[in-house]
Amino acid sequence: MNRDDFIHLSESKQMANNVLVTGAHGFIGRHVARFYAKQGWKVSGMGYGYFPEQEQQEWGIVEWHTCDITVETLKKYAGTPDVIIHCAGGSSVGFSLEDPYNDYQCTVNTTLHVLEFVRLYAPYARVVYPSSAAVYGLAEKMPIYENSHLNPVSPYGVHKKIAEELSQSYAKHFGVAAAIVRLFSVYGDALRKQLLWDTCKKVSNNEITFWGSGKETRDWLHVEDAAELLYMAGTQASNICPVVNGGFGSGVTVQEVLQEIFVCFNRTDTPIFSGVCRPGDPQHYMAEITIAKEWGWEPKIYWRDGVREFVEWFKKDVS
Repeated sequence: MNRDDFIHLSESKQMANNVLVTGAHGFIGRHVARFYAKQGWKVSGMGYGYFPEQEQQEWGIVEWHTCDITVETLKKYAGTPDVIIHCAGGSSVGFSLEDPYNDYQCTVNTTLHVLEFVRLYAPYARVVYPSSAAVYGLAEKMPIYENSHLNPVSPYGVHKKIAEELSQSYAKHFGVAAAIVRLFSVYGDALRKQLLWDTCKKVSNNEITFWGSGKETRDWLHVEDAAELLYMAGTQASNICPVVNGGFGSGVTVQEVLQEIFVCFNRTDTPIFSGVCRPGDPQHYMAEITIAKEWGWEPKIYWRDGVREFVEWFKKDVS
């Protein structure tokens, strides 16, 4: 089955079209919301953040509730969703090291509440959990397969792993239809954190020294490709709880990415690396994405194109 078949699956199977995106105000959540809206789904969202009505509409959200994600708030606001994309939760290694308690609450507890809500009140809903490559930790071999050993090296990765195990448990013991997508390095316009944002800020301030050796590798996935994969995961959710990697399928060194950013800023010098690695940062990541391709999904945005697009957005954003 190809990509177009999946995108129009809701029409061909006459599926209902209500989706709830928790964390829809966040970077990945809003892109997921917009992708679903473009397929004709009614999109509602819950989570933190002030979300002006006009901005909600721009992202395809017809109903937004600022609240904690609990069984009670889900009972009150979620209605009868056909799919829940659970994007709410911790979003950085750094925060998990600074405040592991709250990272646990955001990631693990919210997942438990979503699953319990489905078990008790929405048994026909399918749950998609956007996990992270951080669950693999210090992977010994590249590329990383879905059955590779899980060895998280940060509280962020540990909490994602626990949330995965909860999803698998509810699928096995209570028949909750679930799917897990292990996202690698997701990036795109308007992401005001992580490597691309930090590098653009430094270069703008004429700083050229960075963490690490530059030889670290990451697998870059544009957020629009990630949103489509999460959509397709909703069609695959079952009590088997399939797990799939979300990456481009190629490893790119940090040095290559930074040099591309330098070129976009018309700099003739090169980045300097301190040789000091940040806690919780694995050396190498590269996804094996055969299973995702078998679903009919294929990443479209090459990393150089995505980085150039990001730098152009950054220049407009800070001007």
